[in-house]
Amino acid sequence: MAFDRAADAPLTTTYAPIQPVDLSQTLRPLIRGRFDPTLRVEPTGHWRTLRTPQGAATMHLQRQQHGIRVIAWGPGAEWAIDGVPELLGSGDDWSELDVAGIPLLADSLRRNPGLRLLRTRQVFEMLLAAILEQKVTGKEARHAWRVLITKYGEPAPGPAPEGMMVFPAAETWRRVPSWDWHRAAVGPERSATIMRAAVVAASLERTLDHGRDGAAVATKLRSIPGIGVWTAAETTQRAHGDADSPSVGDYHLPAVVGWALIGKPVDDDGMLELLAPWAGHRQRVMRLIEASGFEKPRFGPRMTVQDHRGH
Repeated sequence: MAFDRAADAPLTTTYAPIQPVDLSQTLRPLIRGRFDPTLRVEPTGHWRTLRTPQGAATMHLQRQQHGIRVIAWGPGAEWAIDGVPELLGSGDDWSELDVAGIPLLADSLRRNPGLRLLRTRQVFEMLLAAILEQKVTGKEARHAWRVLITKYGEPAPGPAPEGMMVFPAAETWRRVPSWDWHRAAVGPERSATIMRAAVVAASLERTLDHGRDGAAVATKLRSIPGIGVWTAAETTQRAHGDADSPSVGDYHLPAVVGWALIGKPVDDDGMLELLAPWAGHRQRVMRLIEASGFEKPRFGPRMTVQDHRGH
């Protein structure tokens, strides 16, 4: 798709999907806290920044009567606009998912017709976010994301809300000094993994050639020391639109799945056994459980927040 525009002029399009799309539900996996510098939800719509092969971009997505109006600014605006259909679930086919036998899932599917699995086409960015989330609480991970991107990112192009920044390039991540990892409460194991991933960032983007085949991509991601099953799944879900990679190794998910489907907690093996009937759609089932509003019973100790800055 070619555009004729001045270098600093925004690009505008209206995406009219065949299937309904709920912006908030579909983009939810990308939101990392209220003060995320890369994604903001405001009354006027969703603001998102991204680093593209052509450079930085800012997008504004707004639901309108006849579709979703998208405006993009910056050197990467054309790439961002081209990716809107996949970002909002184009190619995500739910037609063969049968959840009729599970009332909770069937009801969630009926009540959430606009839920789609996104595909950002940004492998390194999604991988880095997942690495920051390894073995820590969500609060810690969101803090690290905000601190590092605010310091090392570049200002968002266009009229983005104050404080929005664009994810830094791989070469910038390679220059982050040890004391700034420390200040962001990112331990040496995670920071070293990020450094290794940054070195091969360009080759990571080529895994998009595998389409939505999460298994093939995960093999390549896990060749990087420090990238395990959980991190690979979290990456392929967001970057590639993988519909069949549940996040094995998550602190909470097995219990949530167990309580939702059979009324009792299970471990990772139990979760995989419960999800086995939906092979090919297991991440869709996970999103349906999330969208249902189901919460597991609250009891037992909570995961403590670890402060890595003092050692």
